[in-house]
Amino acid sequence: MSASSTPTSTLTWISWFCSLPGHDYFCEVAEDFIEDDFNLTGLNAMVPFWKEAMEMVLDVDPDEDSARVPDVSIVEASAELLYGLVHQRYILTRAGLQAMAEKYDQGVFGACPRVYCNGCNVVPCGRSDLPGLDTVKLYCPNCNDIYVPPSSRFQGVDGAFFGTTFAHLFFHSYRDLLPAPFYKPTAGSPSGADSPVSPSSEVDPQVQNPNAYGGQKRPAPGVYVPKIFGFRVNERAKNGPRMQWMRMRPGSPSELDKVDYRGRWIDDGLSDEEDDAEGEDDRPMEDFDPVSFTRSFNSFLGTHSRLQDNGEDVDDDEEEEEEDAVAAQAQAKHAPAKSFPPAQAAALYAAKGSNAKVKVVRQPGGRI
Repeated sequence: MSASSTPTSTLTWISWFCSLPGHDYFCEVAEDFIEDDFNLTGLNAMVPFWKEAMEMVLDVDPDEDSARVPDVSIVEASAELLYGLVHQRYILTRAGLQAMAEKYDQGVFGACPRVYCNGCNVVPCGRSDLPGLDTVKLYCPNCNDIYVPPSSRFQGVDGAFFGTTFAHLFFHSYRDLLPAPFYKPTAGSPSGADSPVSPSSEVDPQVQNPNAYGGQKRPAPGVYVPKIFGFRVNERAKNGPRMQWMRMRPGSPSELDKVDYRGRWIDDGLSDEEDDAEGEDDRPMEDFDPVSFTRSFNSFLGTHSRLQDNGEDVDDDEEEEEEDAVAAQAQAKHAPAKSFPPAQAAALYAAKGSNAKVKVVRQPGGRI
């Protein structure tokens, strides 16, 4: 392919497309990148009128013998889709990341709408890598959340043109643009929990992070605290705050060492053996051996069956003991009442009540 160049037309289709209203987030993709077939793998099945769209993007004159030239609007839609999908791949390269970093430093993508992020710059991202599913969103590195662009002109931009990888790969490549994972309030500055700090009041935007590969920007750690008549709403209330710990940051780098790689607090009182045992409990499948597991499982089944047999014998003995106890109770219930002399019988009758069965013995001579 050979791009056409005339003295009267110096504006390429790519430059024209990126200059349209609502296309501020796009960077200009190099034509060499588009002409490389390796970078276009799999896209021809997703873009209708592939050849015509490619010719329009690269400003190539169409073939004269082309008999199936559709409506120009259809070709323009295909060219926009083609460029968007190529743009998703281009911004993952070194040249693409550098172009987007320049836009980020200039604040082209805007700032986070969250009040307590204090105007932290954002980058565009998508929630899907496939076109036609969702529009572009904005990712904030300070609060690690995404937001809808503030202007309605961006609502027509497909989120797949930026993809799900770019935002996070961008900050992995340019870690100095990330906010530091800790925050140490300066003297005379508010705590940040109740009132946000305006970006203009930031005296030193840089922090000395001992980790050279960590974020060097000053973070905005403020967390909104709901209050009623000046009293904080308890987090256990139905309308209380939820998961405020996700917005909080430690005060010094040393506090980061108090949390393990799972995000749990490290207990200094635990010994190394207990830590190792806990680690083995957390990862029971690392040393999984299917042969040993099968043997152990078969042994368990055999032991379980023997226990069931012994259990049946024990159950039979218990049933016999219960039957003997029931028979003894029935025999004692129907046993004849004991005989007592008249004086003792009257005393027992008075002590046990009228329901007691007392047999009075008639003495010789007709006396009771």
